[in-house]
Amino acid sequence: MRRWLAVLTPTHITHWPISFKPSLNPVLRFRLTSVSSSPFSYSTSSSYLHQFSPFPCSHSNPTSLTSYEQRRIVVGLSQLIKRQQGCALKRFAVKFCPFLIVNIMTLFTYRETSFAFFKLVFQFDSDSAIQYGSIVAHLLAARNVRFLAQDVVSWVIGSVEPTRSRDLVDFMWENHYKYESDFSVLDTLMRSFLNVDMCYEALNILSRIREVGLVPSPSVMSILFKSLLRVGDYGSIWKLLRGMICGGPHPSTKNFNVLILGFCRKGFAQVGESLFHVMGKYKCEPDVYSYNFLVHAYCTMGQTSAALNYVHLMIQNGFHPIESTFGAVVNAYCDKGNVVEARNIFDGIQLAGFSPNVAMYNTLMDGYVKARDISQANMLYEEMRNRGIAPDGTTFNILVAGHYRYGKEEDGDRLLRDLSASNILPGCSWHDISVAGLCWAGRLDEATKLLEDMLEKGTPPSVIAFNSIIVAYGRVGLEENANKVYNIMVKFGLIPSSTTFTSLLIGLSKKGRLQDARELLNRMTEKVFPINKAAFTVLLDEYFRIGDTNGAYNLWNEMKERRISPDSVAFSAFINGLCKAGLVEDAYDVFLEMSRKGYLPNNFVYNSLINGFCKCGNLCEALKLEKQMRQKGLLPDIFTMNIIIAGLCKEGRMKAAVNALTDMYTIGLTPDIVTYNTLIGGYCKSFDMASADELMNIMYASGWDPDLTTYNTRIHGFCRSRKISRAVFVLDELIAAGLVPNTVTYNTVLNAVCTDILDRAIILTAKLMKMAFVPNVVTTNILLSHFAKQGMPERTLIWGQKLTEISFDFNDVSYKIMDRAYRLVMQNSTKPSRPTSEKGLFLDFLMYITYNYLSSSRSCDKSRFT
Repeated sequence: MRRWLAVLTPTHITHWPISFKPSLNPVLRFRLTSVSSSPFSYSTSSSYLHQFSPFPCSHSNPTSLTSYEQRRIVVGLSQLIKRQQGCALKRFAVKFCPFLIVNIMTLFTYRETSFAFFKLVFQFDSDSAIQYGSIVAHLLAARNVRFLAQDVVSWVIGSVEPTRSRDLVDFMWENHYKYESDFSVLDTLMRSFLNVDMCYEALNILSRIREVGLVPSPSVMSILFKSLLRVGDYGSIWKLLRGMICGGPHPSTKNFNVLILGFCRKGFAQVGESLFHVMGKYKCEPDVYSYNFLVHAYCTMGQTSAALNYVHLMIQNGFHPIESTFGAVVNAYCDKGNVVEARNIFDGIQLAGFSPNVAMYNTLMDGYVKARDISQANMLYEEMRNRGIAPDGTTFNILVAGHYRYGKEEDGDRLLRDLSASNILPGCSWHDISVAGLCWAGRLDEATKLLEDMLEKGTPPSVIAFNSIIVAYGRVGLEENANKVYNIMVKFGLIPSSTTFTSLLIGLSKKGRLQDARELLNRMTEKVFPINKAAFTVLLDEYFRIGDTNGAYNLWNEMKERRISPDSVAFSAFINGLCKAGLVEDAYDVFLEMSRKGYLPNNFVYNSLINGFCKCGNLCEALKLEKQMRQKGLLPDIFTMNIIIAGLCKEGRMKAAVNALTDMYTIGLTPDIVTYNTLIGGYCKSFDMASADELMNIMYASGWDPDLTTYNTRIHGFCRSRKISRAVFVLDELIAAGLVPNTVTYNTVLNAVCTDILDRAIILTAKLMKMAFVPNVVTTNILLSHFAKQGMPERTLIWGQKLTEISFDFNDVSYKIMDRAYRLVMQNSTKPSRPTSEKGLFLDFLMYITYNYLSSSRSCDKSRFT
């Protein structure tokens, strides 16, 4: 059968059939099929790229490539053909051969093109992928194409099951000496595992490197440090550093910088500082980046004085600070709202002989805008222009936004007109700022109209302009308009960014349109558009929020099918959602999977699991997790301790709960109002009101005033203990404190009223009548149940019927109460009815005012919608 090779020349012609002259290649005749230059023509690209694969069309999957990769392959193939190097392509198209694919890959000019071609034609199952992929990597390494060999191994690792990684290592090591050295193959494997975030497998390769007497390269150690920092495995980091000191390679300044930066980004600036000071002990001197990382870290933490100390130390030791050093300090003061001190630092920089750049001007200008001092921002802009520092798009974004938000809109319009006339920025940048400015001003219709005018006039707006409108529409809840703008964006050939999709998905999710959000996500992933993991996490949260656990599970499995590896944020969201849904065992399985993949769970994950186990009554497992958390180097936070205390109180283990309170002080935590309320509630449930009162005094002494929950808990406790007078006293305290009683307060007191003696019940009722209460289904259940308890089950049924007539929403408890009342009525049907007692009349009165309120509320709701 004749095989045709489709070639696309680097032009923008969408339909141009052509045949190359036979003199270019006497063996093959090539033709150009009609291929659109649009990045959205995936179906067309599939029809010609598979012709280069030795596998049938059904096995080749070019749509797994991005549009950028497809274009690179097409351009690369056309260049090979023009250079009359198509014979290798013809032989390879007949049968897959590792030697031939390596020959073809080395013919391409660029590494990215070679790797894209490899992904196009490499279609094997797990076993064959390991074998052939290893051979291809060996051959590439033998030709000294090391980086491409790493790309191939990384791709194979990502293509097979994670459990098969050991098979890959064994096959790569077996007979590797025929192609490359021990160091070469082990270094390739180690770097490849790191490329796919499998740092523990990389650690195993490192152990093998040392076993054969080799020394790893310093650069790969830096990459390994970064991976371990990312997953938070600090124990392995220190072990790795000790191994370098004892067995090489000797730590370099770059290695230390990686550690300093990593710990600072994790929020452990003091650890980074300690590493900075021990560098000299290992004959490594800090460089400008070492200082800069600490300056940025302390600025991020708001400790500007410490940051300035390192700036001064940097200068004293003969280092010239880079622009971002001073920019970080100025930005830190601006974030604090201390624009005066930021300006002093800015001026001091110039006195010291350093010249601020446009980024530093932008930082200070943004600080003035946030402080709503537009005049100072304008003056700084003029100063910047007078010194010959050209403003950029960020400069005008800050100024225009400031004028529209805190200044005068006409000043913003004037700035845009001046910007247009001055030709300072390219036309596209000016239009982007104009659209963004209108969005900031809330003039979305005008922004959309400006965008349409630009398109009609042939002015190409960027993704930034479209994103500004999409985000603005999503912010005000107009998702339909946001979708229309998105469709225009795609129509004009612009590739949406991850910000675009995330904004659309968030908007659809907020509206509860999860089906539409899923369809959008599917379209984007099918077309290989840039979808970040945050988009999946947003949808996961929303599925759990509406209680659709199956939808969340399906989305989670879909992520795996699409080879989108969940990050720590996605794992945390999934575990938290499962725990809230009561699926704690499933959540724990995901927790174990997260740990196996090298992600160290943070406090949020542990708190979710501990809370889930406590709620399902498995306090023993919750305490085990809390102990494990400490062993992993994570100190419990206030949320952890409150959850543990609540679990202990739920089981009546008050002594252990108080011990947990004491333990909080030992680890540096201060109990909050939730802690005290939980303990007070525990004592109340144990009928130990004396201890509850004692804890109240401790709470006052600690500087905490009781809130509504505190009062409600104590009122409920005294009512359960039949100490109604004390409950009334606490109710008076609540009102005197200026707090407004809520429905819980009302229902608690109402239940006490129904069980108390009549005279005091009437006094309590008078107090209740003065409250602005809102009865709910709990209120009706209390009254309906007390009718039956007082020997009047027929009144329960009568009032139940009346509530049904006004379409009141009963719950399961309501129906159980009325079923019990009906059985009592049937049992007593032969007995003579008793006259209504005074207590019965009183209950009727309470039921009447409740019924009257509910009836009036429903009438108002109906009139509102008619």
